[in-house]
Amino acid sequence: MDLLARIDDWGRSFHDHPMFWSGGATLSWGDLREKSDALAGAIARAGISSDSPIVVRGHKESEMIIGFLGCAKAGHAYAPIDVGAPEARAQRIIEASGAELVLTPETIRELVARNDPPPSAHSADPSSPHYVMFTSGSTGEPKGVVITRGCLDAFLAWTIDEQQFAPGREVFLNQVIYSFDVSVMDTWTALATGGMVVSLTAADTADFRQLFATLECSGVTTWVSTPALAQLCLGDRRFAASMLPQLRRFMFCGDVLTPDVAGRLLDRFPEVELWNTYGPTEGTVATTSVRVDREMLGRYQQVPIGVAMPGTSVVIEDAEGHQLPEEARGEIVIAGPNVSPGYLGRPDLTARVFSERNGVRTYRTGDWGSVRDGLLFFHGRMDNQVKIAGHRIELGDVEVHLASLPLVRAAAVIAAERNGRPDSLHAFVVLAERGETTDLDIRASLLRELATLLPAYMLPRNFHFLDAFPLTANGKTDRKALAATLTT
Repeated sequence: MDLLARIDDWGRSFHDHPMFWSGGATLSWGDLREKSDALAGAIARAGISSDSPIVVRGHKESEMIIGFLGCAKAGHAYAPIDVGAPEARAQRIIEASGAELVLTPETIRELVARNDPPPSAHSADPSSPHYVMFTSGSTGEPKGVVITRGCLDAFLAWTIDEQQFAPGREVFLNQVIYSFDVSVMDTWTALATGGMVVSLTAADTADFRQLFATLECSGVTTWVSTPALAQLCLGDRRFAASMLPQLRRFMFCGDVLTPDVAGRLLDRFPEVELWNTYGPTEGTVATTSVRVDREMLGRYQQVPIGVAMPGTSVVIEDAEGHQLPEEARGEIVIAGPNVSPGYLGRPDLTARVFSERNGVRTYRTGDWGSVRDGLLFFHGRMDNQVKIAGHRIELGDVEVHLASLPLVRAAAVIAAERNGRPDSLHAFVVLAERGETTDLDIRASLLRELATLLPAYMLPRNFHFLDAFPLTANGKTDRKALAATLTT
């Protein structure tokens, strides 16, 4: 598909319809088309190098959407940075991107006001970079994942076909910040299908009263978020079908969906489809998906992450690159048109995990996985491993088994250090129900049950009971914040 031409068609057809809402401000389809054209014209006249990405720095302002689309129309990739990012990190990203232009909501308004004519034609080259998403690097330096127009087209064609979105009638919830690629699932799918985005600001998610007021009047039909947001909302009994009467589907990505959260969502929203997806940033948002139902939850201890999108293969390999049989645990490897060509300006990092096999781009994810009954299961990061008293322990392994216990709603396991080395495991737990039982009795019960599933050396030394986990700006469990409590 010619994505930009399709978006322009929606801009003409739905000129006065809202395309974006956030913090009380609305952007119409017509304004998006006209302002992104004007911005593209201004960018074209700025004289920046043709291969230079453009940094778009803001939060949930409508100008962010104008900026992304204006960059694409001008033939440049955009690199989003949220205003919540520390200044030093933002500057490292700008430097690493090689960007010759940084756009903010203020500069976008100024450039749009010039009303420069847009470029004569949009590039539809599938190999041209569409966006660059910066993720954390193991050395602490952010690395930019290049996603091409072809990668994005492959993702959109799959998700639109699978979900059968109603053209011009879907309202997508956007939770995460735009520098986290789950946002592509809601925003660019809405752009491609003539939909609307309701975008939650940091203020919305920090205040339950404000969050629920926004949700109640949102008209959301497609909920896109990390599972952590749904888990927080489920703590209030008002979060049910009556709050979101138009909702047709939940789509989760970016973190682990637990059986407890899935089960409670099916209880509260019995007519709503529940979809779990998986994919690293390097695989363009999501690569696998599955619709979760009661039968599935009864069959497996974990929620599967599904099957690969058409035209893409996902296999489990050992350290030597040999494909493993069903139920054997190994590294998840993705090959297909949705795989990134690599990291911006870092051929050394690209060569470590990207390759071409039989003419197909391939990415070694660094994630543990296995296949059972044709379904893929995620078992945590391969680098999420610690060594305590000579034993190698996967923290994700402990978390999965702890989260499977009836008393546990959510779990996170942190390795506490002594003298700079991992010394003991601490489990942070959100309980399914509290009751009158003391923390000491709950701890003893959890240890007894966990001891039937794990060897003694993998059992947590301490348990910390919380009402909810702190979240990062990306909507994931803030493990750094949890770890910080161990040293205070």
